[in-house]
Amino acid sequence: MTAPTPATTWSRPVALVVAAAFFMENLDATILSTATASIGRGYGVPAAAVGIAITAYLVAVAAFIPLGAWLAERWGSRPVFLGAVALFTLASVACALSPDLGTLTLARLVQGFAGSMMVPIGRLVVLAETSKSDLVRAIAYLTWPALVAPVVAPLVGGLLTQYAGWPWIFVVNVPVGV
Repeated sequence: MTAPTPATTWSRPVALVVAAAFFMENLDATILSTATASIGRGYGVPAAAVGIAITAYLVAVAAFIPLGAWLAERWGSRPVFLGAVALFTLASVACALSPDLGTLTLARLVQGFAGSMMVPIGRLVVLAETSKSDLVRAIAYLTWPALVAPVVAPLVGGLLTQYAGWPWIFVVNVPVGV
């Protein structure tokens, strides 16, 4: 793989796309917590059983991060990042349409796999397009959405579950992913 050409400026649109992906990945880590009772009722299982879908996502995110470096080296950071966002979005739709807890858990595994590629590979995409003088500003631009997401996720999850139904906690990812 050839080395990327040195960046001469900071690409705000690219950073915005990556920041939105960071927000989406971090939001999904905790948004389910306020919907477990509703999901459990919907599937006819105890609310505690829904924890497997939360755990599946978190384990997949952690387990597959190392694979991202290999994939980015093999196919390039930008295509891997865009593929991860597309897969995450499709997995979000699969989560929303899941007919049972097993299917939801499998869709959450796929979502976690895709999420594991979005954050580190997205950061590479931004760093490759940012001059050294703009690195701090670009990283700060990426960091804030990732920090805000887990704070607002329980509120967003609760409101969506209460007023639209729990599948909407996954549907909310689709416009961001597109």
